[in-house]
Formats: sequence, C-alpha cells, structure tokens
Amino acid sequence: MKGRPRDAASLVITRGEGAATRVLLGRRPPHDRFMPDVYVFPGGRVDAGDDTRAVEADLVPAVARRLQRQASPQRARALAVAALRETFEETGLVFGRRQGGDLLPDLSQLEYLGRAITPAGNPIRYHARFLRAPVEAARGRLRSNGELLDLAWYTIGDALDLTIIDVTERILEQLDARVRGQSSHDLFVHYRGARQLLRQE
Repeated sequence: MKGRPRDAASLVITRGEGAATRVLLGRRPPHDRFMPDVYVFPGGRVDAGDDTRAVEADLVPAVARRLQRQASPQRARALAVAALRETFEETGLVFGRRQGGDLLPDLSQLEYLGRAITPAGNPIRYHARFLRAPVEAARGRLRSNGELLDLAWYTIGDALDLTIIDVTERILEQLDARVRGQSSHDLFVHYRGARQLLRQE
C-alpha cells in the first residue's frame, strides 16, 4: 500500500473536564499486521458506504470547514461517519441512534483535533483525522468486538505511559492543551523521511 495514503478517522472519546479528563483507549490484538499490541483510539479507514450513509445530524460548520481543508465536502462527511461507525463496531458506543441493526450517526457532537499522515516508507499508510466527542453524547454499553482489547479509561498522563505510537502521543498532548484551555489550534503531524514534523493549522 505504498504511495497515496488511505483516508481514515479516529474518535477521541473523553470523560470529565479539564485536568480530570479521561480518554478511551484499546489495545490492538497481537496478531494484527498494523500496530500489534499498541494502544489506540477507536477508528479506522473510510469504507465505500460512508460517502452515502444517512445521518441523524450533520457536522457543525466549523468542524466541516476543518475537515474540508484536505477533502471534498462529501469526503469530509465520510471521514466523520467512518470515525463513528468504527467506534460503534469496536466499542459498542452509539453516537447517534440505531436504525434496525445499523447506525445512524450524529455528526453534530464532533470536535476536530488534527490529522496525521504516516511516513512514506511505511508499508501501510493512512491520512488519519482525529475527532473528539464526549462520552455523555453516546448511548450503549462499552464492549469489545475483538478489534480492540482491554478497552479502558485513562487520564491523559497515564495514557502517555502506555505502549502508543508517536502520533497518538502528539494527539494526546494536543488534547491536553485543548482541555486546559492552552491551545485552540489544530495539529498536523507529518514526516520528512524518519523525522516527525508538527504544524499548527
């Protein structure tokens, strides 16, 4: 999958406020090709049906504008849908409502945190967007479908001590600055060779 990165989206689910904020993370199974045994936010790549899925409520304009910096309006919406769909599949948490056995996502609860493009040399590459939502906006009971193990709530400080990749670390630091009122900027993480570069957007 070298070449153009695939679009993906993750959901940073938070509980509490300010310095007491906790975040939901799960561990990827040890047999996975991509980041085995690493703690990550729920999420995944955009599927074909995400472009046309019906939603309960759309993105608020400020979040839509941020997602549209590097995507068409339809693709921006698909990224938000993917974050909530994957979260539902991996954690059982419903941001929106169930319609039959399917999910009707509520995109209006989402806040934009930033994005990251994995290094050019990686065999699996993603252009990942990171969105945030409060757990209070969700329905359902937390449970794993096997894609993420050991789902649990962590303070941001404790999360930084887990086995995580550098992009997750940067997003956690961005979240910490956001919840403490120290930053209102969005973060862009990218690479020049093996060197990680950070930029505010």
